[in-house]
Amino acid sequence: MEQWIDEMFTTERLEKAAHLFGADATDAIKRGDFENYVYEVKKDGKPYMLRLTHTSHRSKDQVIAELEWVNDLHARGLHVSMNHLSLNGELVEELVLEDGSFLACLFDKAPGVSAYEMKDSFTNEHIREWGRVTAQFHEAASSYQVKKGSRPHWYEDDLISIEDWIDSAKDAEIIQLNKKIVEEIRNLPTTPDVYGIIHSDIHQGNFFIDEKTLHVFDFDDTMFFHYIHDVSIPLYYTVWARHRNESLMVRSEKAMEFFIPFVEGYTEIRPLEHEWLKQLPLYLTLRDLTLYAVFHKKVDLEAEPNLKPVVEELGRRLRINEPIAELDLTKLINDVLK
Repeated sequence: MEQWIDEMFTTERLEKAAHLFGADATDAIKRGDFENYVYEVKKDGKPYMLRLTHTSHRSKDQVIAELEWVNDLHARGLHVSMNHLSLNGELVEELVLEDGSFLACLFDKAPGVSAYEMKDSFTNEHIREWGRVTAQFHEAASSYQVKKGSRPHWYEDDLISIEDWIDSAKDAEIIQLNKKIVEEIRNLPTTPDVYGIIHSDIHQGNFFIDEKTLHVFDFDDTMFFHYIHDVSIPLYYTVWARHRNESLMVRSEKAMEFFIPFVEGYTEIRPLEHEWLKQLPLYLTLRDLTLYAVFHKKVDLEAEPNLKPVVEELGRRLRINEPIAELDLTKLINDVLK
């Protein structure tokens, strides 16, 4: 979290936000503070997740639209963390600050454990279910209309303007690459069968597994984008989290090992057109660019020595346009989508 926002976050404000939802933050456990403050709190003896979002990150309209979408998915029987009304009957409560506001909301705590905790017991069948769940979200999105609030289209995200966050001299090649990738994606079709409201961040840190069931949470990055972007994110972060320091050859091998069962699961629910699979490299590069931008926007790299080499390696790859992984799409199409 940016320091100027952190300075306004206090225990008193956390407790006030919890009380607005009838919850108790006395023994609150911090679960995240990168783009939002997320705390586990108690209500009627049960754990819930309380999130506070600064208005410099999301507007109240945007948060309301996110929560409406999550509750719609829950009503359709999908396993997502439903959000709850405050004591005042509001999905979002606003705490006015000396600069902006905190927007508070309360979610169910997802049951189960993370994929990281499962380690070797996280199998290809879990990956197939990951694919099925992603496809179920897209099926729901194809008939969904935002009724309250608003969510941005992908190109409205401030991270897309990467030149606002990085050194224009040092990173001139990266800025040019970003322009090229954004232009190519903006020229792709946006019909309802391929473009709609998506989670956009379904990586292993944003779901828990309860036996074989995936419970997805953290819809903060919900936006309107091509469905293939949602397909690219699990692939990208699986490679990034475990193999980013390996060679391109190893990263590519690991990417295929993951992606085959994921696509098998996805296509049980809805088709994955060959022409969109062929666009995957664009979205993998876009995620590299977005990650590079967010590190420069959110992190003081001089104060985070462990992250500095990670960002430097990401920048190196971007300057020579080396992807996170190269996929054998012909093999995938012939062997899985035949």
